Amino acid sequence: MFLLFTTIKACTDFIFTLKAVDHKREPLVMMREVLARLGDPHNKLRAIHLAGSNGKGSTVNVLREMLENAGYRVGAFTSPHLTRVNERMTINGKQIPDEQFLQYMNNLASIIEANYNGDYPSFFEVVTLIMFQYFADEEVDFALIETGLGGRLDATNVITPLVSIITTISLEHTAFLGDTYAKIAFEKAGIIKEGVPVVVGVQNKEALATIQKVAQERHARCLVLGDDFNIVAQEQEMGMQSFHYHNAYLDLTNIQLKMAGAHQIANASLAITAMDILREQGLIHLSEESMRQALQHAQWAGRFEQFPNNIVLDGAHNSEGTAALIQTLQKVYPNQRYRFIYAALSDKDHANSIALMDAVATSIAFTQIGLPNAMPAEQLAMLSTHQDKQYNENWQVIVSEVIQHKDQQDIVVITGSLYFIAEVRQWIQEGAQ
Repeated sequence: MFLLFTTIKACTDFIFTLKAVDHKREPLVMMREVLARLGDPHNKLRAIHLAGSNGKGSTVNVLREMLENAGYRVGAFTSPHLTRVNERMTINGKQIPDEQFLQYMNNLASIIEANYNGDYPSFFEVVTLIMFQYFADEEVDFALIETGLGGRLDATNVITPLVSIITTISLEHTAFLGDTYAKIAFEKAGIIKEGVPVVVGVQNKEALATIQKVAQERHARCLVLGDDFNIVAQEQEMGMQSFHYHNAYLDLTNIQLKMAGAHQIANASLAITAMDILREQGLIHLSEESMRQALQHAQWAGRFEQFPNNIVLDGAHNSEGTAALIQTLQKVYPNQRYRFIYAALSDKDHANSIALMDAVATSIAFTQIGLPNAMPAEQLAMLSTHQDKQYNENWQVIVSEVIQHKDQQDIVVITGSLYFIAEVRQWIQEGAQ
């Protein structure tokens, strides 16, 4: 007799209890065994695989818009979710229905109970296995698949994609991925497959050299931003920015991009390059006009998302993301004051992120969310040297207070962990502030 889930709540409550640290198996062995029992659905997918410290979700979103605009049926696997786990797997922007989620979870439960004595894999492995079944059954034309953590040992790294993308490298998850740019880059470069082209946005020289070495060893064509393709930013306005894109075979001028920030231009350029590779290989038919229209519409919740009352939400969860956020604020709101609210998990480079915010903030407030690995608000505040700083472990209290006391010239910037952003976003949308 195995677990049978009849409601999505019971199902998701259960899978949220599954922690990676509880499972000491060889990496990817169980993934491959279970996939084989499911008929290897991952091998039926034409995939684009993405790794990187920042920008994966935004790049996926641009790719999805381009492919959908050209008439393709596109599965997208992203993380984390903002409100419900179904958000992690969508087809043409629509979340997996609860009924199918339950069906695929019950498939897994029967296999795991019968063959592994009910010893379930981690949460991320489970949702990855559900995603592979869903996308294969629905026969998507393309599957855009983000890694969860790293790349080499990531649960998604059982696929052989059409093209790989590595967005950026930051010092993050150092306990798992290593404590240098080269070590982290080696883990991310684990998604590079023999003979499969890889598009790279990484600018750190140490990290880039590692990625290029892996690509060379695997005979993978490696296209690098700044070397093999180039971008020139033009104008940043409230609702749109523009840029030029150039590679050896393609020139696109005055591209309009809805997402704000120079980092989003870089993300868009990675997507354009990946699409150009697939077009070169005859795998897609995508007009320049389709590309342009897609870039004008692409947006991503929780990434420089602007709300009424001068509130900006941005999931800048490491120092690279924080630097990009500040650069975007100074472009979009050059003459206003920034009041930051920050909450984060304990596995990030907080000192550098906080120092960057301290340098431009009118005030900075720290709080925390109800997760076991949340960094205590008081410890975050101790890292700040700002004269106007405060902390409160209750995020609703501190967010309400900052919003209520802000002036007309103030922008309230709520940032840090995407889990924090998700909670605040839902709270704002429900009108709680």
